[in-house]
Amino acid sequence: RRELWQIVYRQVEEAGMSVLLSTAYLDEAERCNEVILIHQGKLLDQGEPATFSQVVAGRTFQVSVKGMSHRRLQAELSRAPNVLDALIEGEAVRVVTETAKLPTLEQLFSKQALPARADVQITSVTPRFEDAFVARLKKRRQEPEVAISPLQTINVSKNDEVIRVNQLQRRFGDFIAVNNVSFSVKRGEIFGLLGANGAGKSTTFRMLCGLLPASSGNLAVAGHDLRSAAASARGRIGYMAQKFSLYTNLSVAQNLRFFSSAYGLRGKQQKARLDWAITTFELDAYTNTNAGELPLGYKQRLSFAAALMHEPEILFLDEPTSGVDPLARREFWARTNAVAEAGVTVLVTTHFMEEANYCDRLVIMADGEVLAEATPLAMKIRARTTENPDPTMEDAFIQLIEQQNKKEPDTAAERTSGSAA
Repeated sequence: RRELWQIVYRQVEEAGMSVLLSTAYLDEAERCNEVILIHQGKLLDQGEPATFSQVVAGRTFQVSVKGMSHRRLQAELSRAPNVLDALIEGEAVRVVTETAKLPTLEQLFSKQALPARADVQITSVTPRFEDAFVARLKKRRQEPEVAISPLQTINVSKNDEVIRVNQLQRRFGDFIAVNNVSFSVKRGEIFGLLGANGAGKSTTFRMLCGLLPASSGNLAVAGHDLRSAAASARGRIGYMAQKFSLYTNLSVAQNLRFFSSAYGLRGKQQKARLDWAITTFELDAYTNTNAGELPLGYKQRLSFAAALMHEPEILFLDEPTSGVDPLARREFWARTNAVAEAGVTVLVTTHFMEEANYCDRLVIMADGEVLAEATPLAMKIRARTTENPDPTMEDAFIQLIEQQNKKEPDTAAERTSGSAA
């Protein structure tokens, strides 16, 4: 995306070209000279991005609570009556409030939410275009009630390693797509696989799901060796593909019924899960609509619901928010966080770097190998420089990739050549 923007800027500055851009990524909208905001087919406003941001001036804050996880903190702040938006930002949560005044603890937290002497920090931050966008449109739609029940909490130790990968390799002829990759994932974690296009993360992902056999190495999911018991492992996992892959000529209800049947659900149990999915993912108005005719955000909801029908222990999400708007992304991650809190392990690939903040730990891949494995905070600390003392996750990612490219230009060229062959 950075390379694309360099090309766009060059065309605008050197050739005098006018560019009309349609995007769901609001950091890209913030790069534009002027923005047209459209919602439900109507033009709401037009102007410079900074003009939109000024509307929420004095209403954007970063909140952190020592000893409280960022997921739980976000869930608590989302319920506060004065809060329009709560977004995980590193180890803290960024909030947009209704009023331009530093919020009190009583306005943000219920009495039960905080210990008696909690170390809470509330800091004013500069508003962004996305803050204004979400604050404006969220007034027109309610935050979804994230009800995971009757998804059962798994009452086992969260130190259990439910995914173990050791020296994993995948070859396509002479080309090595994944080379000696090793990592483990604990129960209830949200674990991220990040990498540029062609990094090998999707190939790794498919091997973990049992959709692609490994060339060598050891791979265990939910206690099953995927090289000898892939079918047993697949019954314990849910999978949501990057591209919408449900049956477009079947209705929402028919898709859910089919996938629940494929996982062995029958009778009252099936009906209970169908009712749960339709209610939890707010699909009531679309139950008889063909899946192919759904808006993108509702296709995402349906795919997510289908992946959870059989109450899996492990959930695989392959770039699940690609192309959806910020409101739909917030809904998606609210549901994902609730699933993780219920004890389900989540493995996610994403190219939207700030979504890495939702992960407990993550791996960054390049050229089929693991460049780094750490928490998002540790990744960003590594990327700190005098010029950039507070790097974003995207900054950390780019720095790692650039360092790798400087170290091994010959190897990268050989791999590209082998891929082309």
